Amino acid sequence: MIDIRNVIKVFKNAAGEFKVLKGIDLAIERGQFVSIVGKSGSGKSTLLNMFTGIDHPTSGHVIVNGTDLYTNMNESDRSLWRGKNLGIVFQFFQLLPMLSLLENVMLPMDYANMYDFDERPKRAMELLTLVGLEKQANKLPLAVSTGQQQLAAIARALATNPPLLVADEPTGNLDSRSSDAIIQLFEKLVSDGKTVVMVTHDPSLTARTTRNIIISDGELINEAVALALPLLKHRLMLAVTKKSQRLTINPGQAILNRDQHVDSFFMISRGDVDIVLEGKNKEDITVTRLVPGQYFGEVELVRGGKSIASVRASGDNQVELLALTRDDFHDLLKESPLTEEAIGRMVQHRLEENKSTDRRGKRLWPFG
Repeated sequence: MIDIRNVIKVFKNAAGEFKVLKGIDLAIERGQFVSIVGKSGSGKSTLLNMFTGIDHPTSGHVIVNGTDLYTNMNESDRSLWRGKNLGIVFQFFQLLPMLSLLENVMLPMDYANMYDFDERPKRAMELLTLVGLEKQANKLPLAVSTGQQQLAAIARALATNPPLLVADEPTGNLDSRSSDAIIQLFEKLVSDGKTVVMVTHDPSLTARTTRNIIISDGELINEAVALALPLLKHRLMLAVTKKSQRLTINPGQAILNRDQHVDSFFMISRGDVDIVLEGKNKEDITVTRLVPGQYFGEVELVRGGKSIASVRASGDNQVELLALTRDDFHDLLKESPLTEEAIGRMVQHRLEENKSTDRRGKRLWPFG
């Protein structure tokens, strides 16, 4: 749905140039519910404006639903494209106060010249019914609650049946009950095949999206780093992203062998990894499988010693790993006591469980 390739955005003012986006590469698949988070000034709103066509990159390509927005398209072309392909939900609703909710929802159909003239009121009412506002259809925006205004704004965003819905802090001005209603609606839209991308500061909302993208100082944090080390501050996540070596492992290939010296902390970016131990009869036994966002190698780096299990790429697809050196790993723990404590607990848990035996006599290794 969204393919952003090496996008750079530079703002210029009297003080000079300021690079807001620093070579962003991002792909968002159809049917995903994605949250974008970052501190104020991190570049998330600028990134959002890239694939809505509201702003334009200094360099790079932005391809949305198969259309390159900034190659051979002028502002008028982008405006018309946006009306047919994109629904935008703003934090402050942006409903026209002199029009009823029904008329607000009809506006995008009028602008994009979609649907027969007589069909537009019917479709607008269907959308208001979808969001539970059919009884408020003829009221002005100020005559309904803020939560209902936002629901009306979502109905308006769906007016032309766009495949992509973009929401910028859609629950920022709402109470928890109204926020929950908005997210439930987004979840339903995704289940119906829409793609929803939402900028938010609320951790309770990011927990409900299928994917969480973090931007820091104009750069994207690797999603595997964010999943594996969620207690890190964003600046440290970005540092780990930059310092980690990217490794590609073929299916079935060994990553670590039992009793091998371990010099790296490994985070799984793509594909699955099998943890293999030797059984009573010297046969290999796969005791668990790790998935993207999980990690291994921390036991040996924290406690010393050699690998207590073999680790292999599983399945039929290649595995992509991020490898952080021993020194960088220990420096990281010093900078983040919360992460050090969390990894310490995991190390202790894994060592204790590894000592246990099941009825077949093999040792267990419960990677988290």
